[in-house]
Parts: sequence; C-alpha cells; structure tokens
Amino acid sequence: MTKSELIAQLAAANPHLRQPDVELIVGTIFEEITNALARGDRVELRGFGAFSAKQRDPRTGRNPRTGEAVEVEGKAVPYFKPGKELRERVNGGPLQASDRLPVSGR
Repeated sequence: MTKSELIAQLAAANPHLRQPDVELIVGTIFEEITNALARGDRVELRGFGAFSAKQRDPRTGRNPRTGEAVEVEGKAVPYFKPGKELRERVNGGPLQASDRLPVSGR
C-alpha cells in the first residue's frame, strides 16, 4: 500500500473528513515519527510496533568493482520491530472482534 492509497482508504472510511485534512493528518504522523527518530527517540505504537534508530559502527568495506578497501563511516539506520498483535495477524492468527478497526459512518 502506498501513502496515497492509505490516504484514499482513510478518506473513504471517514466521509466526515475532507481528503486534504486526511493528507495533513497522515503527513503529520509520518513527519513526527521521522523527527523523533532523527532526535534519537523511540516511537512505540501499541499493538503495531516500535520504530527506533540503530547505530552502525564504522567499518572497512570493499569497492565491488575494484575490490579496493574503503572506509565506511558509522551511521544511524531506521529499524522497525513489529508488535505481538501485528505479528500474529500477519501470520494468520485469528481475527478477534476487538482487533477490527472501527469504521465511521456504519
């Protein structure tokens, strides 16, 4: 699912919200997660998972064309750890009535 597909589905499920408002909400959520990771914070969404930034140490790599040794700087990389509920649903666990997302207007 792409970001635009997510926005379209949320807008369809919530007819009381205008599409530009849904775009703003989704964009704000993604921006806040990004900002938190850039600050080195962890973002936990209960039942979904946790986003964090893991630090990679500097290392000596190899240029694949020449085989020459190349120094690679340390860096932070985004990491996602799925929550238990998400793992169970992805792996075909039973869908409980409490697991269903409420849909407005129904």
